[in-house]
Amino acid sequence: PSSKTLMYNAILVGRDADDFSLPKGNTVTIAPKRQTSINVEFTSRFLRPAEAVLLLISKSVGGIDGATLTFSLKSEVKHIEPADILKCKSPCYEL
Repeated sequence: PSSKTLMYNAILVGRDADDFSLPKGNTVTIAPKRQTSINVEFTSRFLRPAEAVLLLISKSVGGIDGATLTFSLKSEVKHIEPADILKCKSPCYEL
């Protein structure tokens, strides 16, 4: 815990970084003597697990810098629902 406000620039890097996003933007502010939560959204495009790294790089606020923080992000798809169901008729064989 810091006695001063800490600000971080959040960056997503790695093989599947485009599949992760930060809905509240790329700036994270932590008030003095407090903690915060960061929501990371994931959009699944494949069944394989996706991986990325969340970097929090400190921005200087009044001469105060925080330590750079690194978090490993890994997805796990547990349930799949179809986006839509289509019915179609087609001959199985035509000359």
